[in-house]
Amino acid sequence: MSKDQYLDEAPAAATSGNLASQRFAERVASSQGDKVVDTERVDLLAGRAIKALNDIIIEERVSYDEYNALKAWLIKVGQDGEWPLFLDVWLEHSVEEVATSHREGNKGSIEGPYYVENAPELPWNGTIPMREDEPGTPMKFFGQVRSTDGTPLKDATVELWHADSDGFYSQFAPGIPEWNLRGTWVVNDEARFEMHSIQPAPYQIPTDGACGQLIAAAGWHAWRPAHLHLKVKAPGHELLTAQLYFPGDPHNDDDIASAVKPELMLDPKPTEDGKGVTVEYDFVLDPEA
Repeated sequence: MSKDQYLDEAPAAATSGNLASQRFAERVASSQGDKVVDTERVDLLAGRAIKALNDIIIEERVSYDEYNALKAWLIKVGQDGEWPLFLDVWLEHSVEEVATSHREGNKGSIEGPYYVENAPELPWNGTIPMREDEPGTPMKFFGQVRSTDGTPLKDATVELWHADSDGFYSQFAPGIPEWNLRGTWVVNDEARFEMHSIQPAPYQIPTDGACGQLIAAAGWHAWRPAHLHLKVKAPGHELLTAQLYFPGDPHNDDDIASAVKPELMLDPKPTEDGKGVTVEYDFVLDPEA
């Protein structure tokens, strides 16, 4: 899809942004409970962030025109509901790196703003919910879930979600069935899974809102390479959140979200009839400490 075609068909940034903000707020509200705020930690992190910004203002001689432009842009980020998008695109990859640096199993990646909990449960070799005429190259994705000691984790689940061939996610763009291209596979007794879906397409993050305004002003591009989102869970093991990528994508080396890692690159093979691809990838989970 060309850039112009994508912009013509993409849902409004405020639509997808506000949906992402709403979903995130609901998830945080249900998970936070009665957590106590660590005042010392907030003091440290907020203090350092504010100092860093003030240092930039002094060192770069920021003018009032630039300051007011920043203030107006920050207000627009909120109005467009794009704080989840901004944070997930430009900061989450560093948070993820810190959170998983100790792991011996699979490398992870960012979750991104378009995750939805409770995707339909499917058998170990099930087909993802999709439209009858879903466009795209058929894809069989299979593998096994193991612990770091090699033990197959037969109680694991593998959750998959990804964009369609136009780069849109269900529940964040109009006209797409609710659970399109979202599912949760229950592995078999050998901890194996076999997912049937379509190969996703690269896409631009929304560009008609505040994040797009920043991208245009900075002269950046807005593209993400084609990728699969996954969450792999098993009792007694750490949750793995990952994105997996396809070789040859022009934006593997300059992903706007800086989320591509060599360990996350897939190796798709053409099917015998040449009408699809097969991809094998195993997941190794770290036991909980």
